[in-house]
Amino acid sequence: MPSKRSGGFLLNYIKKHSKKTVFAPRIISIETFIEYLSGINIIDTTTLLFKSYQVYLTLDTIKEKESFDSYSNWASTLLGDFNEIDRYLIEQKPFFNYLSDIQDINHWYLKEDKTPLIEKYLAFWSSLDDFYTKLTTQLLKEKTAYQGLVYRKASENCEEYLNTNLEKKHVFLGFNALNSAEQNIVQTLIKNSKNEIIWDTDNYFFEDYGHSASLFLRSYKKKWDYYQNKTFSFINDYYTKEKKIDIISTQKNIGQVKYIGKLLSTFSLQELEKTAIILADEQLLLPLLHSLPANVQDVNITMGVPVKNLPFAIFFELLLQIKITETSVYYYKDVASLLNHPFLHKIIPTATKYISEVKMSNATHISVEDILKGIGESTSVSIVNAIFKPWKTTQEAITNCLLLIDNIKEFKHTKLDSLALFELHAIFSKIEVLNNEYPYLKTIKTIQQFYNELITTTTIDYQGDAYNGLQIMGVLESRVLDFENIIITSVNEGILPSGKSNASFITYDLKSHYGLPKYTEKDAIYTYHFTHMLQRAKNITLLYNTHSEGMNAGEKSRFITQLEIDNLPNHTINHYNVAPKITIGKKQLKSVNKTPDVINRLKEIAAKGFSPSALTNYIRNPIDFYFQSILKIREIDEVEETVAANTLGTIIHDTLEILYTPLKGSLLTSEILKTLKKEIHPEVTKQFKKTFEGGDFTKGKNLLIFEVAKKYVSNFIDFEIKDIQAGNEIMIIQLEEKLKAPIIVPELDFPIYIGGKVDRVDSYNGTLRIIDYKTGKVNQGDIEIINWEDLTDDYSYSKAFQVLAYALMYNHKKTITNTEAGIISFKNLGAGFLKFGTKEKSRGPKNQVITQEILTLFEEQLVSLITEICNPNNPFIEKEL
Repeated sequence: MPSKRSGGFLLNYIKKHSKKTVFAPRIISIETFIEYLSGINIIDTTTLLFKSYQVYLTLDTIKEKESFDSYSNWASTLLGDFNEIDRYLIEQKPFFNYLSDIQDINHWYLKEDKTPLIEKYLAFWSSLDDFYTKLTTQLLKEKTAYQGLVYRKASENCEEYLNTNLEKKHVFLGFNALNSAEQNIVQTLIKNSKNEIIWDTDNYFFEDYGHSASLFLRSYKKKWDYYQNKTFSFINDYYTKEKKIDIISTQKNIGQVKYIGKLLSTFSLQELEKTAIILADEQLLLPLLHSLPANVQDVNITMGVPVKNLPFAIFFELLLQIKITETSVYYYKDVASLLNHPFLHKIIPTATKYISEVKMSNATHISVEDILKGIGESTSVSIVNAIFKPWKTTQEAITNCLLLIDNIKEFKHTKLDSLALFELHAIFSKIEVLNNEYPYLKTIKTIQQFYNELITTTTIDYQGDAYNGLQIMGVLESRVLDFENIIITSVNEGILPSGKSNASFITYDLKSHYGLPKYTEKDAIYTYHFTHMLQRAKNITLLYNTHSEGMNAGEKSRFITQLEIDNLPNHTINHYNVAPKITIGKKQLKSVNKTPDVINRLKEIAAKGFSPSALTNYIRNPIDFYFQSILKIREIDEVEETVAANTLGTIIHDTLEILYTPLKGSLLTSEILKTLKKEIHPEVTKQFKKTFEGGDFTKGKNLLIFEVAKKYVSNFIDFEIKDIQAGNEIMIIQLEEKLKAPIIVPELDFPIYIGGKVDRVDSYNGTLRIIDYKTGKVNQGDIEIINWEDLTDDYSYSKAFQVLAYALMYNHKKTITNTEAGIISFKNLGAGFLKFGTKEKSRGPKNQVITQEILTLFEEQLVSLITEICNPNNPFIEKEL
């Protein structure tokens, strides 16, 4: 039979229907049979790759040998072609000569003088026969071979086997597409009248010569000598009988499994016993298992869980990826991704704390010594060394991975994780054996390559009753089996059928000439599998994903289109679109009442002083004020790889403070300011080191931002020099001065203050200026108002609010008369000093002088705002931004 699983089902069927005790026939898979016929064991692909490279190094026809890393990139494709040649019993010498001539004609026939590169290229193609001969000779000497070669030898031994087993009855059951070796074996054995082959096809497909479901069976009926005088009597008539077919389109794969869960919840236990779910995309297995409803009590899963999707396998995949480039200093995200893995939390209890410290220090690259020092756990030193110390050899890499697995096994895990660890240990042990036997694994990248290949093909099998309950299987596992209820997922073009595959060095015309399978034949195999699943089923559900993402175009399979076109009388086809209905409801705005604890916190803030930024934050959204000022919730500390806007602002503010502090109390001159320009580079560098602690600003975006910071400071000084040269007098009075002023709020019985730090106060031609620096772009219109109420209602007036707050605080220190307050924007220096101003609704003349009247009007708005903030009866209500 095609597989061991189908054989198991046949044996169970015989057991159920046998009315007396009988000896069961020996039921084996075709692969087991050909191994027996040939007397050769099939080798695994990884070992074959190593053995083939050993042969490759002995080839005299290829002078310059590639490294194993390079060889392994293309050898799998070539070995696959060798496999096909043998399965189809093609005489290799003329075939390889033909292939070599094609390459010569296709690419270089116009070249009279071939370059060394062309000569090497053609030498490779001409060496294929030698390579094949030496490889197969070596393998056969060791009584092992790849599948195709085993098929060839089985075919050669078939006649002898038949002569020695004339009395034994052989039955071939459940086959469709046979390669040449299989056809030869079957035709040889069925010469004996005791032996037979039983096909399974439907009249609807067999009689339709345009339908590919019976492409192979029609060919055998026509070409096999056996059927020249024998009847081809295995044609049934089930497909055209009554069937209910539901075609379901869903959004994304998760929609498919959720629909299946909902559908199964309506099934009785008896219906579930007759139901199979066929996963065309086997990655849906785990989501499907999590979506099964409560009424599904017994499940049999024929496919295993791929080890590559389990957490421990992902950890080692990540570790090997990081270790490809050997270094003693690691990027902090790589360190965090390893230390944050769940199992390392058990082994290294201080891992989480250490990652937090790394973020606080703003270190982007960390040495092994720093990691050991930061973790500080003597019990974890060997683990940290195994992970982060440089791996000097591939053997050291394997040893460290096995050491990690041994340490992980000491802790308690789920059964699935324990099985995964067992499989991972076996994988690294296998790599170690190959590494000891073949000295080709020179780099960590090669270790990673084989690790990835092995975890992809390694699965953990589920335990269950193979013949009772709901059946979940892949397409190939469904061969020969029939169910009353069939649910097939991912019936999308490119998945079912899988589409074209170009993983071959053999050209299309050469395949056609020698009868090798092309993509059309492979599509016909999928067609047979699909139609066979539907053949005896009564209730069929086909699901496909309409979402376009990556390689998936969201296109339904041609198989569905064929069903729709055929539209057979007894087939009831229903279409359903189960894409989720998205309704956007009205957002529920948060509301937080002011408890006694909140009022106490407000009193603390009021005593310290409400800052202008906190007040404008409340104007923007009261709920943000609650989270940031009341609850003191801050953003999660992250490593600042690229200098953030607020960091740049701090650096520029601090640089200007240091440069201008010695000039306080004296008139600025252009000569003095020109000398300041020499100090820009060292001072900006110093401030970067202080504020951007641990960060690297010697390259990349940070270097550009560093140069921008210097340019901002330089442009500002040039702006002041130009101002002075135009005849204006400027004298610095204060820089970065802390201010605080009481606010009388009649409705509140506790002291209220506002406080903050004003960037600069100076005298400009005798006029006092209160200045706030902004590294972002600010326009004149941003600090002008018409209605005073807008200050506390509309966040767009936040900059005007802030400069007025500084003016009010400064007025408390020293009564102001002839004063201006405003902003200098480093991205809009050409506009000069942007002054706060009021204007009439009719767009009349602006008033840009801060008077006591202006301050009184502002204070009224401020009192109203603070009263609202501190009123215990007014909750913090979120604004819809």
